[in-house]
Amino acid sequence: MRRRYTVLASAALVVALVALAVRFGPALTFSVALALPSAERWLGPPLLVPIREELTLDVQGRPAHADLYRPANPRQAIVLVHGLSRFGRRHPELVHLARLLAEHGALVLVPHVESLAAFRLDGSEVAAIGAALAHLRGRAHAVGVAGFSFGAGPALLAAAEHPGLRLVGSFGGYADLRNVIAYVTTGVHTFQGSRYVERQEEYNRWKLLALLVGFVEGQHDRIQLQIISGKKLANPAADTAAFERDLGDEGRLLLALVLNRRPDAVAPLLAQLPRPARDALDRLSPLAAMPGLRGRLLIAHGAGDISIPYTESLRLAEAAGGRAHVTIFKSFHHTGPRWFWQSLGDGVADGIRLVGLADELLAAR
Repeated sequence: MRRRYTVLASAALVVALVALAVRFGPALTFSVALALPSAERWLGPPLLVPIREELTLDVQGRPAHADLYRPANPRQAIVLVHGLSRFGRRHPELVHLARLLAEHGALVLVPHVESLAAFRLDGSEVAAIGAALAHLRGRAHAVGVAGFSFGAGPALLAAAEHPGLRLVGSFGGYADLRNVIAYVTTGVHTFQGSRYVERQEEYNRWKLLALLVGFVEGQHDRIQLQIISGKKLANPAADTAAFERDLGDEGRLLLALVLNRRPDAVAPLLAQLPRPARDALDRLSPLAAMPGLRGRLLIAHGAGDISIPYTESLRLAEAAGGRAHVTIFKSFHHTGPRWFWQSLGDGVADGIRLVGLADELLAAR
């Protein structure tokens, strides 16, 4: 009798393991290939081999390039939005992700957003993402969008203008640009009454300046600030004093905000910006759009992110009213896992979190 129970228990365990493998197998292989690209050759050839096509989208009468990753029989469709990157749609990590999603049955469209590739935010991003969504809706019924880093904010805003999306994702994104400015300049971020401080890199100040230059109305100051940010991004030690002295009032206010290091000075400096600049900060902050988003809502962030604080993702999730699937990776920074996982326990836990997030992203359920 005992032997029969042992056999039955063993059989039940085998069935349970097989069921888990079937249930989470795609998410597991996806996660391993995403986190450890070198391990892909051990996973075997993909079931679906995607084809990459170059497209031209119409964005309010202007052409915009995009890449379409097309499997033979797509089961879903998604727009991926890159962050601040000179590579734009061809950023190696984004290309890898797009290909993996296509290998798992997704029709993936990656638009090249010129402003983000130039390290700027000016509002044109929302229209570019909207054109990509409209294109995919002409090809598939179940469409989603996922934005990364500073591309996540415009992705959320575009999603709010295109109801009925199957999935909306924000990975390493922001809720309010004012909080990002405070974080990059002072290292301080807050959430629900708690205060956190992260050591910042000076290089991020010049990325922030480039990001905000589009908010400056005066052409002279805008050009001078573009020169300053360009020189500092190429070489943080570059001497830009002559260009700084040539700035007008508007340019000096923005530069003072970027160079500030005092947490108590952030709000007064923001208040001194011209009204159009303050309006742009409101318009490009997606926090107010969160309650209106529907469909599966995925939010993820690395706790060690020094470009955008992870508390911004917590703020997005809070505004969504508890409908979001939120993942905070303890061993991740802005672009992925730290090398190598500094804590084995955090690494294992994050591996499990990554599989769960991949399962949601692949819509395996």
